[in-house]
Amino acid sequence: MCGIAGILTTGAVAEESVRAMADALAHRGPDDQGVWIDGQVGIGIGHRRLSIVDLSEAGHQPYHSRCGRYVLTYNGEIYNHADVRRAIETDGPVEWRGHSDTETLLEAVARWGLAGALERCSGMFALGLWDRQTRQLSLARDRIGEKPLFYGWDGDRMLFASSLASLRAVPGFAAQIDPDVTALYFRFNYVPAPYSIYRGIFKVMPGTIVTLDTSSIARPPSLPPAVPSAAPGVSCTRYWSLAEVARDGMLTPERNPDRAIVALEAALTQSVAQQTMSDVPIGAFLSGGVDSSLIVALMRQATGGRVRTFTMGFEDPALDEAPHAAAIARHLGTEHTEHYIRPVAAMDVIANLPAIYDEPFADSSQIATYILSRETRRAVTVALSGDGGDELFGGYNRYVMTSRIFDRLSLMPAAARRGLGRMVGGVSTDLWDRLGDLPFGPAMPMLGNKAHKVARAMRSGGALEDIYAAFTEEWHAGVPIAHEKRLALPIEDGAFRGETREEQMMYWDIMSYLPDDILTKVDRASMAAGLEVRAPLLDRDIVTQAWRTPLDQKIRGGQSKWLLRQILYRHVPPSLIERPKAGFGVPLAKWLRGPLREWAEDLLAPASLAGIEGLDGAAVQRRWQQHLRGTHDWTASLWSVLMLIGWQSKC
Repeated sequence: MCGIAGILTTGAVAEESVRAMADALAHRGPDDQGVWIDGQVGIGIGHRRLSIVDLSEAGHQPYHSRCGRYVLTYNGEIYNHADVRRAIETDGPVEWRGHSDTETLLEAVARWGLAGALERCSGMFALGLWDRQTRQLSLARDRIGEKPLFYGWDGDRMLFASSLASLRAVPGFAAQIDPDVTALYFRFNYVPAPYSIYRGIFKVMPGTIVTLDTSSIARPPSLPPAVPSAAPGVSCTRYWSLAEVARDGMLTPERNPDRAIVALEAALTQSVAQQTMSDVPIGAFLSGGVDSSLIVALMRQATGGRVRTFTMGFEDPALDEAPHAAAIARHLGTEHTEHYIRPVAAMDVIANLPAIYDEPFADSSQIATYILSRETRRAVTVALSGDGGDELFGGYNRYVMTSRIFDRLSLMPAAARRGLGRMVGGVSTDLWDRLGDLPFGPAMPMLGNKAHKVARAMRSGGALEDIYAAFTEEWHAGVPIAHEKRLALPIEDGAFRGETREEQMMYWDIMSYLPDDILTKVDRASMAAGLEVRAPLLDRDIVTQAWRTPLDQKIRGGQSKWLLRQILYRHVPPSLIERPKAGFGVPLAKWLRGPLREWAEDLLAPASLAGIEGLDGAAVQRRWQQHLRGTHDWTASLWSVLMLIGWQSKC
């Protein structure tokens, strides 16, 4: 992986500014650096490299096309770049300078244009492409949003980078926090694209190309440009649309389970084989769940050798999946490493989280993800993960619960349903957790948290949007900030309406929760450790297969990810897999009442809370006291406040 940055301006480009932007990305690319400037047209491009494929100078960036027209700064991996090279060579042999996918991508652009090249490429990436002929800068991001890319206007210049830290490194950058976006952050515990926490700075949407020239600098937009759209100096186009893939897949479903299993296994096998491409040591995260176990099994098959696997353990048995991962590792014969997290070690990580994430971000599993990435990097430079399986194949509890519970509750009068929700929510999370540990019933990790989410959904208006918000948003009694302007999100554009509630929620998750929470968490944590993480389940062909899969092959008999399980059971016995889903979070609720309490008390003191513009400190304090008493589990909403305060103090 790498870091990219650049400046487009109507004035002179200061080389030291571009170098400062690149230096701020050193953690993303510790192996090499480069800067290219064309002072006559006001463009400067920087790059930091983490060498994965073609470790030679032939992979140095910014990269110039053989025709001389294009200059590229690129972060990512094109997994099918060998196929793309062969397609380029159909018109005749090419004198390649090396075997990097960067060179492949740029020659593909020279041959087919940027959109045509990206349509042919399968991978994860973010890029900045300067066209010396048209004097236009194009910014693009991969289909699902695995790699980040910020851009925006600041005075007489337009800036872009892999990280907000790069923008802050530019002398005179006006870092103005947008209180409307802060309200969005409190809703989701992350800042959803296309917004960023700073006014005038946006994120390129997944599957999108943003094209700019200097005429846009005089007319900076106040809101993110719509996709698709065109305005003087700036246009946004899609080279790939999740809505189109979903609609097409549902029009041509594969209803035969046997054929569906064969097709999906073939696509997964190819994806894993392509993503084990590396000139450096490679391993895999292994939690012991369906997704990571399947990836490891197919990785072992693809490489034909011993696979290195890594997992994280917790002292809390309700969250500790390390023994399950170890059992899978023994069965598959991997070289397995596990690392246990303790509160003292977590405290050291928490202090650095604002710098690691460089924008407010409050998914508490970020702690474990960073520690796992750091420990994995001690042995390998690349790791495969199982990210994407839940969103594509129906893995989250909300998918299963929505029909199982709400089809029945819809028969009740609304007032009775809301009353039942108040009763369920009136039982403390600690008591629910103790009930979940009783020997006469099946163990259910984090039962209290799940019960309270269901209770919120019961108390909602009953519309799917309300149920989904109850399961996914925080601060349900109202965002505790005065600037609660309701900003529009791409998932609200109505581009896709699923035939079922579950499919609609999966679409929403892939559009926002997956890229803006899950993939952001993994990218920032792994890059801070100098580790590249790849997600084979997010391959474009897997996404297409998932949307051709009818719901009853994803969720069957109340069991999630049915289709993935059938493939996994060819490699791992069901007895090693079948157990309640624990997730990947640290026992933060207990830590906040125990070893982290003093730290949290300091940050949640009235004087500290007053530092956030418009924040209702009294509402935060009420939740803090309820959390300490154990009547509620307000971990997620409190963590959002703690991470915002930490970020404001350090960034």
